[in-house]
Amino acid sequence: MSTVHEVCPADALPPGEVAVVEGTPDGRVAVFNVDGELYGLEDRCSHQQAWLSEGYVEDCAVECPLHAAMFDLRTGEPSGLPATKPVRTYRAYVEGGTVKVEVP
Repeated sequence: MSTVHEVCPADALPPGEVAVVEGTPDGRVAVFNVDGELYGLEDRCSHQQAWLSEGYVEDCAVECPLHAAMFDLRTGEPSGLPATKPVRTYRAYVEGGTVKVEVP
């Protein structure tokens, strides 16, 4: 069973921005708005534990700010070294004017 967490008002997360929700069963979750599509991602690099929400987003991937590992926002898969393990992804969506994310 999933738990739905409210992240922020939808207008507070325009394209190109990221919001973080804390206190989920999986810890911090980052929600990225890429060209109007929302992606929920575990906010912790699987290589060195840096906050992915502080990374650079390009082509639907986020670059870890510590060692430049890239993670696909759709799948959580790393695209190359130094990261070798994926991070979790979550369903993120807007409902009633609020950004929400489902965490198992």
